[in-house]
Amino acid sequence: MDVHQALSLVDRLLARVGEKPMNDLERDVFVGSWEGLKYHEICPEPRGADNLEKNVGFKLWKRLSKALGERVMKTRFKGAIARSMEIEATVPKPKKIFISHLKQPSDYRIAIRLYVALKAQGYLPILSNLDAIAASGNQLGETDEFRRTCDCFILLASDFVTRSEIAIEELRQLRQWRNREGTPIPTLVTVLINTQFSHLSHDLRHSLHRCQVCPWNSEDDTPILVDKIHGFLLQSASQPPMQEQEEEDPPSGIHPLPTAEPTIPLGQVRLASTFYVERMPCESECYSAIQRPGALIRIKAPRQMGKTSLMARILEHARKQGCRAVPLSFQHADRSTFNDLGTFLRWFCMKVAHKLKLPHRLDEFWVDTFGSKDNCSYYFTDYLLPEIKEPLVLGLDEVDCIFQYPVIADDFFGLLRAWYEEASYGHDDSELWEKLRLIVVHSTEVYIPLDVNQSPFNVGLPIKLGEFSLSQVHNLAYRHNLDWTTDQVKQLMNLVGGHPYLIRLALFYIAKQQTTLDELCETAPTESGIYDDHLRRHFWHLNQYPELASAFHAVLKSEAPVDLDSEQAFKLHSLGLVRFQKNGLIPSFDLYRQYFGDRIQPVTVCSK
Repeated sequence: MDVHQALSLVDRLLARVGEKPMNDLERDVFVGSWEGLKYHEICPEPRGADNLEKNVGFKLWKRLSKALGERVMKTRFKGAIARSMEIEATVPKPKKIFISHLKQPSDYRIAIRLYVALKAQGYLPILSNLDAIAASGNQLGETDEFRRTCDCFILLASDFVTRSEIAIEELRQLRQWRNREGTPIPTLVTVLINTQFSHLSHDLRHSLHRCQVCPWNSEDDTPILVDKIHGFLLQSASQPPMQEQEEEDPPSGIHPLPTAEPTIPLGQVRLASTFYVERMPCESECYSAIQRPGALIRIKAPRQMGKTSLMARILEHARKQGCRAVPLSFQHADRSTFNDLGTFLRWFCMKVAHKLKLPHRLDEFWVDTFGSKDNCSYYFTDYLLPEIKEPLVLGLDEVDCIFQYPVIADDFFGLLRAWYEEASYGHDDSELWEKLRLIVVHSTEVYIPLDVNQSPFNVGLPIKLGEFSLSQVHNLAYRHNLDWTTDQVKQLMNLVGGHPYLIRLALFYIAKQQTTLDELCETAPTESGIYDDHLRRHFWHLNQYPELASAFHAVLKSEAPVDLDSEQAFKLHSLGLVRFQKNGLIPSFDLYRQYFGDRIQPVTVCSK
C-alpha cells in the first residue's frame, strides 16, 4: 500500500463517520508523517512546525483516531491504516445493478426514480437505454463491461418494449458472455410498467426465462420494488448458481413467488431463513465495525425486535473473517449466580472457556490476593486471549438480566468499559485486548445509575433497531407467498405497526390459510385472536408491578403524549408497550390500546 492509497482510504473513512476530507495542510502532515519526516522537515518555515503540530497535527490525529476506530498518533498510525485496508477488502462490495430501459420520457422517469432509490440503499446501479444500444452496436465501453459483470439485470418493460428485438439481443448477448466465461447469469428482474407479462412477445418471454417479475403501476410501488430486488439478491446469494437449460415459457401473468415454507416465529431467526429482514445500514455498519481491533457494538431495542437475530449474523460474519465467535446469554445463569460479584465473574469466565472448548483452569488464575475484577481480567490476558490465535468476539445477549442487581451491574459494566479502553492505551497488554471485540445486546434504555466514565453504554457503535417499514412488510408478505396490495399492508400495520414479531406471526397464520387479514384484525385484541399469548404475557407482567400498570393506564387514556417518570418510561419502552413521541409517550400500537384500554386500571397505593 502506498501513500496515495492510504490517502484515498482515509478520506473514505472520514466521510463514513461524518468528518470532512483532509485539507491541504492535513494532507501535507499525513504524507510527511507517512515518509517519516518530523514537523520541522515538513514545514521548515519559522514557527511553521509549531503551528503544524499544535493546530493541524493535533486535530488530524484526533480525527483519524475517530475514523480508524483506534487511537493513532504521528509516529504510530501506519499499522492502523493497514488494518483498516484489510477490513475494507473483506467488507462486501456493493452489488452492481444494470437497469435497461427505453428513452421514452415515461420509461426514463421511472428508471431515474429506481436508480436513485437503489443508490440510496447502497447498491451500485447504472442506467442504459435500449436506443443507445441500437445506435452503438456492441461498442459501449464501460457500460458494456458493467452489463457483463453485473449482479442484477433489470429490464423496464413498458408497452413500448413488449416486442423489442434490441431487448432480446441484449439478453442473448448477456447469456452468451456468461456461458463463455463460465459464470452464472445475474439475477434477472422484469419490471412490468402498467402492462402484463402475457403482452411481451414470445421471443422476449423466452429470453426472460428464470426471471423475477414485478409489477409497477405507480410511484408507491418504487420502494416495494427496491425491497423485492433486495430480496432476490439475498436469495440468489444463499443458493447455488443454477445452470442454464431450456425451459418452458413462464406462465402468462403469473409472478414468481418464493418457495420457502412459512415458519412460525419463535425467537431468533435462523441464519438460513428466507424470512430475515435486513434493516440497512445496520448490518453493513456492524460487519465493518466488528473487524476493528477492540470493537464494541451496542444493539438496543425493545423485546422481540430482532436483536438476537442481528447479533447471530454479526457473529457469523466474524467467523467467516477468521474470528472465534462466542454467543453468551445471561438468561442461562441461575439466580444464585448473581448473589455476589465473585460468583458471577467466575461463572462468566467458565462459560467463555467452555464455549471456546478450553479447560477452564479457573483455580490456577483466580488468586485471593486480587479482587474479582482483576482476577477476571488476568484470566483473559494470561489465559484465554493468548491461548487462541484468532480475535475473540463475545456476543453478550440479554444483559438486562444484570440490571436488577445494581452492585454487580456497576462493577461488571465498568469492567467491560475498562477492557474496551485498554485496547487503545498503547501499552504492553493493548495488543491482547485488541483481540477482544464485544457485542452488547439490551432492551432499550439503561435505567440503572452508572458512572458515565465507567459505562459501556456510551462508547462504541450504537445500533438502534427500529420497526419494519411499509415496503419491508410488503416484501415480507411477498416472501410468505402473499401477493398483497399496499392497502392490505397498511391495514395490518395500522393494527401492529412494523413490529417484527407481530408482523411475522400474522403473515404466518394468513399464509397457512388459518385466518384472513380481515378476520385477524377483528379478533386480534380478543382472547380468541392470534396475539392472545403475547397480550396475556404483557398483562401478567403489568399486574406484577401496579405502579407500572398505573403509568401505562395514564398513557392509554390520554389523547396526547404523556410525560412519565424516566424509570417507568424506560421500562414500558423496553417492554415495547409505548413509543416516544416528542417529549411524551403514546401506546406503541392500536392493538395495545384496544386490548389494554378496559383491562388496565389505575392502582392506588396506600401507605400504612
